[in-house]
Amino acid sequence: MAGRDLRALFSTNDRQLEAGAAFTNRQGQWQIVQAALGEHLARITSPGFTVEDLEAPRTNVLVVHGVGGIGKTTLSRTLEAALAEAEGRPARWGEPSWPAHPALLPVRIDLARSAGTDFERVLLTIRLALAAHLGRPLPAFDIALRRYWEHQHPGESLEEYLSRGGLAGRFGKALPQQVQSALGDVAQALMLPGSIGGAVGQLTGTLATALRERRQTVRALADCSLLADLLDAEPDIDALSYYPYLLAWELTRIPAEKAVVPVVLLDTFEDTGDRTHRDLERLLQRIVWLMPNAFFIVTGRSRLQWADPALQGQLDYTGPTAWPGLVQQAVPGPRPAGAPGNGRQVLIGDFSQQDCDDYLARRLVRDGQPLISAELRAVITTRSHGLPLYLDLAVLRFMELRRAGHTPAPADFDADFPALITRTLADLTPDERHILRSVSLLDAFDLQLATATAGLPHQAAAARLAERPFVRENPYALWPYHLHALIRSTLRTADDATDDRWTDADWKAAATRALAALGEQWRAAPGPGRRLLVGCLRQGLALARDHRLDLGWLTDAAYAYTDDYVWEPLPLPARTETDDELATPADALAELLSTLARRQHEHRARTADRLTAILDTGLLPAELTEMALYYRAKAHRDLGQSAASRDGMRQVADGEGRLAPDAARGLAHLARAAGDFPTALATAQALGWPGRGQRVLGDIHFAHGNMDQAATAYAAARTEAEQHGNTGEQAIAQAHLALTYAFTDPTRADREITLAGQLLAGLDQRATTLTAQIAALAHDAGTPGPDVDDRAALLRTEITTAGITAAALLLELALTLHHTLHGDDAAARNDTARLDELTRSGDYAYYTDIAHFMTGFPLNNPSPARWIDGQQATCNRWRNLVIARRGHTRRTA
Repeated sequence: MAGRDLRALFSTNDRQLEAGAAFTNRQGQWQIVQAALGEHLARITSPGFTVEDLEAPRTNVLVVHGVGGIGKTTLSRTLEAALAEAEGRPARWGEPSWPAHPALLPVRIDLARSAGTDFERVLLTIRLALAAHLGRPLPAFDIALRRYWEHQHPGESLEEYLSRGGLAGRFGKALPQQVQSALGDVAQALMLPGSIGGAVGQLTGTLATALRERRQTVRALADCSLLADLLDAEPDIDALSYYPYLLAWELTRIPAEKAVVPVVLLDTFEDTGDRTHRDLERLLQRIVWLMPNAFFIVTGRSRLQWADPALQGQLDYTGPTAWPGLVQQAVPGPRPAGAPGNGRQVLIGDFSQQDCDDYLARRLVRDGQPLISAELRAVITTRSHGLPLYLDLAVLRFMELRRAGHTPAPADFDADFPALITRTLADLTPDERHILRSVSLLDAFDLQLATATAGLPHQAAAARLAERPFVRENPYALWPYHLHALIRSTLRTADDATDDRWTDADWKAAATRALAALGEQWRAAPGPGRRLLVGCLRQGLALARDHRLDLGWLTDAAYAYTDDYVWEPLPLPARTETDDELATPADALAELLSTLARRQHEHRARTADRLTAILDTGLLPAELTEMALYYRAKAHRDLGQSAASRDGMRQVADGEGRLAPDAARGLAHLARAAGDFPTALATAQALGWPGRGQRVLGDIHFAHGNMDQAATAYAAARTEAEQHGNTGEQAIAQAHLALTYAFTDPTRADREITLAGQLLAGLDQRATTLTAQIAALAHDAGTPGPDVDDRAALLRTEITTAGITAAALLLELALTLHHTLHGDDAAARNDTARLDELTRSGDYAYYTDIAHFMTGFPLNNPSPARWIDGQQATCNRWRNLVIARRGHTRRTA
């Protein structure tokens, strides 16, 4: 409970010092809910209460806040169940204190981004709950809602929307019928002829006029003073946010025996925005303000700041007068039942960053000012990870330093508190203590991994440990358990004065067991399991790096990571050493895999430089040195540095290691780049699936304008990839297949481009994504207007940023097709000139030939390309492709 911090007061002679304390528990929170609801019911049933008073302070909101993972959502769900029926109420909470009438109607709404809840859905959820409970129209609101819906969702019925979004399944389908009934009743009262289904605008306009003229025909709605104004307003989202006023008014007209009080539980409120962007929060606040007869329980990571006058202008209703119950308490904490005051901000669990600062600022106060400076509060807040115990210990250290005559500075708190270990371990069994230290080496764990890391023969101790409050659980995570961040870091770095403290050898032995256990989990998993692979790599690399362990299974895992071309990021914690230089094979491997992932977002020159630096360390074993060589050769090829690429590819191919087939494919690509198509074809025919031979064949046929054979080869490459479960290769082959059809058959290309986008979703393949985007541009070739050229300019910038020469050539070739079909010879000549500039080094010089083949421009200086069936045959195919495509464009125009 809130009170005085006696330890702080009795550790100083400063009698002007003010100190506060905080306490929280679930039973107290239920009592707070009971008390708040009781007060609310008494207020709204008193004779002087009216929902049309738009200036009276609002006390209809209760906030439960705390850091993520502390149980706010569980509390919200439990409150919903407890308010709905006695069976859903925990027995220890006891009977509620409010009367049986009016009935309470709990409506829980998850505002998490993952739930996809927008403002429309919030308001519809409240109305649907009332529809299911009351079984009657609420005409003022329903008519306004129908008018809004007709304007904002033309052609989509409310019933269809509710069914598609799952709301009809949750609450039933009564609302559309109730809305229709309300419209019919009003149309009849206004004596409007015919069906009102298609004349909502006429009905609402007539109704607004009738209300302003106070006609007897609409006397049932005449007392709703602002209905006419809302019906006259533009029916946009801003107007919709004022419709809760109509809902509140309708609730007051329900007979006493059927009266209902909605209790709206808004969960995950932090996802409505941040403390700068409050657009959704502003709309939600209007619901709370305009429905003073409803009660709202908000759960989120931070307290509501609505009582802060500084928010004026960001929100409509601000300040302590408007929200007396949300005024910041002296020390953030729950208000126990029966305590004086009307505080409605309940803090549970760990503190949010803002509340850590508030806690420290208000915990020790002298002459009305925080004793702990803002700079010092920021340092303590960062190190605390929101743990109230750390803040408590930090305050004690502050007092100790001050008592010794020392002015506390940030450096004084750049250390862990060993007391955290002592307090954490105090009531654990020896096995639980052993497991706790073991799992502190891991970012996350399950019972099997924790037991193996500890080297224990059974899981019982791990299961008991998982129930402790400092172990957090996410059932949807790869490994469901993780330690509180501060507890974990303290266990690993603080001076341990306990009797069973570990030596350095103990820590290394546990790290060795953890690394082995991760490898066993990865190898034992059924199927490819990219998620498990990446998770094991992240944890395994950190362990091997920080404890200088042998790579072991990490080498195989590194190859598995690169085989699928997916390139998920592999962020690792910062190395414990201050030296930034790579020092161990694990350091080098972590940097290698990180470089391969980052190359999707960096210029290829940066990738080549990073890989060279890794190779220069000599830390990688031979198998992994081959990997760095191969991907550096790929980067050189993308940069147009064919000689360097050829040297690297040949070195890898001659080594006959795991990447030899890939290097052979690289040599085939380089032969094609040089225009040596016979050599490229002979190499491709010998590659098979390991070297992705079908894809290479597709590239060769595409260059020759032989699009049927190219499409067949790419489709075969995609099928092979699917059979081998290689999603990355599927996406690559599909993007090239889409590009092929984009040049020849735009109708078929629609489907192929869509599929390419679906396969690329969730992958991080920059070059392939560019290919798919170029395919979409080629699909639109010949269409009038500046759209294609504008898109091409953006793509050209992105390609330049990436440093991928092949993509730049494809883009200019697609533009050549576009301008040729469009009959813009000047633009087509510019395209050809850009191709000539891009191929000045000699690589891909045949692209300039192809551009001349398509446009029909004279080719005075043909490239030295060795075409498989001769230059003229290739020229004819490309020229015929343009002629056929022009005919397609005319037919579809």
